[in-house]
Amino acid sequence: MYGSYTGRSRTRRRMAGLRTTGTAAALGAALLLAGCSGHGDGGDKKSAPTVEQQPKDKDPYWVNPDGNAARQVAAYTEDGDDEKAALIRKIAQQPVGEWVTPDNPESQVRGITEAAAAADRDALLVLYNVPHRDCGQFSKGGAADGNAYRAWLDGVAQGIGDRSATVILEPDALLHLVDGCTPQEFHEERYDLLKGAIERLKQQPATKVYLDAGNAGWQSPDALYQPLQRAGIAEADGFSLNVSNFQTTAVSTEFGKKLSEKIGNKPFVIDTSRNGNGPYTGGDPAESWCNPPGRALGEAPTTQTGDELVDAYLWIKRPGESDGDCKGGPKAGDWWPEYALGLAGTTK
Repeated sequence: MYGSYTGRSRTRRRMAGLRTTGTAAALGAALLLAGCSGHGDGGDKKSAPTVEQQPKDKDPYWVNPDGNAARQVAAYTEDGDDEKAALIRKIAQQPVGEWVTPDNPESQVRGITEAAAAADRDALLVLYNVPHRDCGQFSKGGAADGNAYRAWLDGVAQGIGDRSATVILEPDALLHLVDGCTPQEFHEERYDLLKGAIERLKQQPATKVYLDAGNAGWQSPDALYQPLQRAGIAEADGFSLNVSNFQTTAVSTEFGKKLSEKIGNKPFVIDTSRNGNGPYTGGDPAESWCNPPGRALGEAPTTQTGDELVDAYLWIKRPGESDGDCKGGPKAGDWWPEYALGLAGTTK
């Protein structure tokens, strides 16, 4: 079970709900931009409310007008519940990561990046499909083998084309090599796949790639820098921290700087989607990662961090999606409005 690894990042539960929120959201957004209405699982409103983009100089990433949070705002508004609609709008108005699903990556990514380009913004993509993903736990799966992964990745790259995109590459994949969760027999292949993914994605002229490096509560810079080097961090734009986790921005920044020193002063990005109140310290420590109560939205996404090593604060994990069927939550990756309301309404 995943819970025995209490320090790792919390990404594995996402994929269960992505088949409805990834491709559908991208296609729905393209329809909205063309003047049509979309349909999805974040509410039963026929069309999502208007969601404006954030100022480009502050936050260049695309706000999906057809995401789960936007649909929930529409549903609450239709029901006349303005208080809840206002809370969820805190999420809907911010750009969040678009997690690319296993099927039809080229058309899927093309839809996302074209919608972002039409809004004069950059796409934020998360790739989470490496073979033997999640060590057989909640989000087990991934591509069938190395060749299937390379083909999938090539589809992603072709879907990006020459449009602007930032890619968060394979949350947890490197860390599972370090903590021993991934069997030794798969290590060499995974290093090769991560390095190859960076090389392939960097062939796209306007693509930035950040290789995931876990979070400040899971492993140490001394344990990470050599694996990062082996995985090709030198060719990446930097690394990502705190994906789907709750470590504070200050702690993540300190950790990131220590790690950066060891790998050529590479910059990094921090997932601030749910870290407003830091990690949860109550209950069973083995499940502190799973739908912890009393958490809050963190810093809004921005590239104006005030720190030359921190390229951006990003909402890589989409706030409001369940971590798994724990603490009353639905299955991993499903939209959970009650939890979203808690995140948006909790006082930091």
